Amino acid sequence: MSHLSLRVKVDTVMKITILNKPFDVLSQFREEGEHTTLAQFIDHPDLRVAGRLDRDSEGLLVLTDHGGLNQHITSPKHKQYKTYLAQVDGAVTEDAIQQLTKGVVLNDGPTLPALVRIVDEPEWLWERNPPIRFRANIPTTWLEIKIMEGRNRQVRRMTSAVGFPTLRLIRTQVGCIDLVELGLKVGETRDIEPLLYPEFKKILTQKEEPKPAYQKEKGKAKKPRHKDSKTRRQDKKRDEVLIEVFKTDAVRPKRITNGTTRPNKKIGRGRRTR
Repeated sequence: MSHLSLRVKVDTVMKITILNKPFDVLSQFREEGEHTTLAQFIDHPDLRVAGRLDRDSEGLLVLTDHGGLNQHITSPKHKQYKTYLAQVDGAVTEDAIQQLTKGVVLNDGPTLPALVRIVDEPEWLWERNPPIRFRANIPTTWLEIKIMEGRNRQVRRMTSAVGFPTLRLIRTQVGCIDLVELGLKVGETRDIEPLLYPEFKKILTQKEEPKPAYQKEKGKAKKPRHKDSKTRRQDKKRDEVLIEVFKTDAVRPKRITNGTTRPNKKIGRGRRTR
């Protein structure tokens, strides 16, 4: 059996669980006050959330016990799009769409370009409990927003920055995992097989790249550099001078004082005679 096939056999036991997170649920297992947490839906101590959702957001939540998968899903450098459905307050203008597409400047810096388009309210959409506040004289717009980042409340801050606050936010897709295709109801979970997803299969079967021999490891001191011939000659000359100084028979000069220094009359250490 090759090393690669052995690695696949070991890593196929890695667990990926999908949850359709309801509104008003914290994306954590630790209890916090009277809030509902993931512990009410999932009982697996090794699972970690790969990309949290805010308490007031709904939809696709991915949990895994594999660090490489978690990093692949959450890191922007892997360009994994997260797709959101956002119901915003007001009739969104084309100018606002262009701003969101190019990137919006937030208080923690500009966002990366996003993929944004206006969509109809989906037929598969479930009722939220409690529902959003309905105002007959103010229209709402549904947007499909795809981003590669995962800043705190990023989508809500983006739509608010262009003048259209988010009323309801649902994540429908993370990379190749599609909540609509899975058909999960609110609060329902499902385990998926990572080898059935090409991008996850690639992560599970890849070998770790060895570190370069010259790469310095943390915590280790640098090796001393080799001295050139000029430096060695200077060190040799300095050593010769020091040797001559220590070989001299010159009498050590007495210390010059201002006449107030007491002479040391102690004969040696020990108890004083009485």
